[in-house]
Amino acid sequence: MNIAIVGAGLVGRVLALNLLKDGHTLTMFEKESREGITSAGFTAAGMLAPFAELETAESEIFEYGQRSIELWESLLKEVGVYDGFKNSGTIITAHPQDMPELEHFIETLQRKVEEAKEIKLLGNRELGELEPELAHHTQAFHLKDEGVVDAQRFIAFSSNYFDMHPNVTWREFTEVTHIEPNKVHLKESTEAFDWVFDSRGLGAKEHFSDLRGVRGEVIWVESKEIDITRPTRLLHPRYKIYIVPRGNGCEGIELEYCKDCKIAQTANSKRYIIGASEIESEDTSPISVRSTLELMSALFTVHPNFGEARVVNTETNCRPAFRDNLPRIESEEGLTRINGLYRHGYLLAPAVVEKALNEGIRQS
Repeated sequence: MNIAIVGAGLVGRVLALNLLKDGHTLTMFEKESREGITSAGFTAAGMLAPFAELETAESEIFEYGQRSIELWESLLKEVGVYDGFKNSGTIITAHPQDMPELEHFIETLQRKVEEAKEIKLLGNRELGELEPELAHHTQAFHLKDEGVVDAQRFIAFSSNYFDMHPNVTWREFTEVTHIEPNKVHLKESTEAFDWVFDSRGLGAKEHFSDLRGVRGEVIWVESKEIDITRPTRLLHPRYKIYIVPRGNGCEGIELEYCKDCKIAQTANSKRYIIGASEIESEDTSPISVRSTLELMSALFTVHPNFGEARVVNTETNCRPAFRDNLPRIESEEGLTRINGLYRHGYLLAPAVVEKALNEGIRQS
């Protein structure tokens, strides 16, 4: 089939990889650059945390997340990212005064799903064996079946993959005004396709009246003095603070711009993404002083050496969400819409796309 994908963010790229495997020819419409660095998928830390999100999410999110974890490694390898998937689990801890809340958090998870009953409390010694840099914390939990995707490298490498693929045509910097079955309407023309996929996120407000944006902010830091290897969450009164290691994939680059991750890198340092605020706003202006102070103070309490880390980048973006914060798939002959992945983009995208394809084009 000759297929259009409108919106080449995270969902659009996962769609494209699946459709190319099925042998289809694609035209990818994107209102910004094909590099994808303005998309929410590029800003994201790439957490695959179905257990940690379960406290405030529906069981549907957990089930999608488990399936996505099964699918991510092959998707990354397809675009040439062979070390961008880590599944060694998540560490979740809290300040001493917040430990009762953390224990209640874990108990809530264990009541919701049977698999969470295997989550065990780690004492100082057990935590030190898993993450020596965190051994000063008295207690924590290890959510062993969680992981993380290197989001920035996935976006960058998938752009290169699609550039070289003979069945892909890019239409970047192209504004789509309206979508209907088998048709993509531009400002001055209409183009016909065998099937159209709408993965525009917030760009699809002309169709979804209840679609909203939720602002998120992240901070990138570097340090030569810290070596945390697993994503680490800190229970926090306002945010679900996370620290996601990005390793030293740009080792050897001295204060230069890495073409793979689009972030400057100091030689031999370790990078970490710190996030994420969750604000009911569609504002994408730079990070606020309040969020910066809260994220940085929480970071310092996780490890004191973060006090000498260097802030190398900040990012803000808006995630598309519906009132129930659940993803939505709408499909009819010739058209499929996927939207509303909220803060769960990397956790949900492969499984949601799989479901959308199975319920739509693969049944036609």
